[in-house]
Amino acid sequence: MASIAAVIDTLPRIAGPHLGRSLRFWRTLRRMKQSHAGELLGVSQATVSRWESGALTPDAGEQAAIRQLMQAGMDSAADRELARLVNNANGPVHLVCDLTHRLLAVSARRERDFGRPRAEVLGTSLWPYASDEIRAAEATLADWGWFEPAPPELVITTRANRSPEVRIYASRFRWVRFQLSDGSFARLVDTIAYDD
Repeated sequence: MASIAAVIDTLPRIAGPHLGRSLRFWRTLRRMKQSHAGELLGVSQATVSRWESGALTPDAGEQAAIRQLMQAGMDSAADRELARLVNNANGPVHLVCDLTHRLLAVSARRERDFGRPRAEVLGTSLWPYASDEIRAAEATLADWGWFEPAPPELVITTRANRSPEVRIYASRFRWVRFQLSDGSFARLVDTIAYDD
């Protein structure tokens, strides 16, 4: 696993109460006590409690540690089947961890869009390649109820990112958030239309 310092710059700069609420939900599903979560994160039980209640916002390093702890995995047969469906989809679609933007699955059409082989991008965060429009949309997710129990699907319009490493074309796409079997959350990104 990469060091916390190495991943801080690859994560969205979004704090707020949703991260604490997500931690509480994730911890509850695992029947994990706040004290154990604190041990894993290198903080006290009281700090975890304050994060979860929204009384305290984790700093950038703490956010990175929380995101790494709660990052989505594809552990169950159902999760692996979801990845298979995404990988075999006809259209441009991919699946990322909702907290870290780590790529979990990618269709062949999206692989062509990215301009890099699947093996080179799977497991890496796509956040460094996000366009300004994607970054702006990410910053407003809480306003749209993204972190609530029944989040809406969101339609986002972006310009091209002009990255030679992982390309994003000018397009409209849909974000859908859902829970994986381990309690973590994934985001399905499905392109609706390409803009000229």
